[in-house]
Amino acid sequence: MRSVKCTYDYERELFRKVKPSMSYDGGDLKSWQGAAREKLRELLGMERMIPAAPDLSVAWEKQQAGYTEMRFTFQSEPGYRIPAHLLLPDGVKNPPVIICLQGHSPGMYISLGIVKQEKDALSIKNGNRDFCIRAVKEGYAAICMEQRSFGELKNPNKELDACLEPAMTALLMGRTTVGERVWDVCRMIDVVEKYFADKVDASAICLTGNSGGGTATAYAAALEDRIKLAMPSCAVCGFADSIGAMHHCSCNYVPQIGLFFDMGDLVAMACPKYYVQVNGAEDKIFPLAGAKACFEQGKRAYASLGFADRLTHVIGEEGHRFYADKAWPAVHKYMDK
Repeated sequence: MRSVKCTYDYERELFRKVKPSMSYDGGDLKSWQGAAREKLRELLGMERMIPAAPDLSVAWEKQQAGYTEMRFTFQSEPGYRIPAHLLLPDGVKNPPVIICLQGHSPGMYISLGIVKQEKDALSIKNGNRDFCIRAVKEGYAAICMEQRSFGELKNPNKELDACLEPAMTALLMGRTTVGERVWDVCRMIDVVEKYFADKVDASAICLTGNSGGGTATAYAAALEDRIKLAMPSCAVCGFADSIGAMHHCSCNYVPQIGLFFDMGDLVAMACPKYYVQVNGAEDKIFPLAGAKACFEQGKRAYASLGFADRLTHVIGEEGHRFYADKAWPAVHKYMDK
């Protein structure tokens, strides 16, 4: 009598046999990118996002040690506002700006180096997740924005798996949480161009994030050409090795994407942006072998147009965290040109 497999094992075996039909195969990259981006927008449900005037509202502006901080909100879709902070380093005129996205953490305040509970201090110290503070020290303006279902935008009555219900509800409407987060990043870039162009270099917009923030960074970089440099951390990895191999939050999933693309195709779609892919050698949920395969796929695509030198793979020695000391030199290598 044959042994009976559990459903999850069966589904994973099926998924490993899937060959993405639109994966980049080494042909004309520019032609492929046009069709691939159109399909990706469709899969993410981008056409179902609702445009709205940004309606910027500044709550306060304060001088901090080494930078000026502005708290503001803007409207991403009608009636839906995104909270954010802009940090401007002292003594730097029109600096480049980096948008920083936290993943599954208590919220964007971690990017500001704020400690509200003991685990926040550990997250910052052991994971370099105070993205904005480090960016200012590197001479960059920094924006932290809350991602959907995180921090201030989280359901206050849902302590665990706060992404689950909104992600599933979005799917009922042909939308995705990933697509909504990408939409919000694009609308933040609108805000930078419209309201902050006198404070920062709006032609030098960078994007970074770790884990769920890295995922949004990778998808946004694939679609948004106003991003000059993308630095996704602990997120870029083959689907069959990561979100298709083990438990992950529901916000990672895009219906049917595995039929068309793997994550290395997102790197290929990002060409010719500067691209700093960060991974941890001991990251158990985004394993290094799958991450390396994505990077190499992206590098082949970049090389087809003569841009192989615009990608860097930063590999930290530990697990699922950001590696600021290793990653920032790569940023400067590209942006200081």
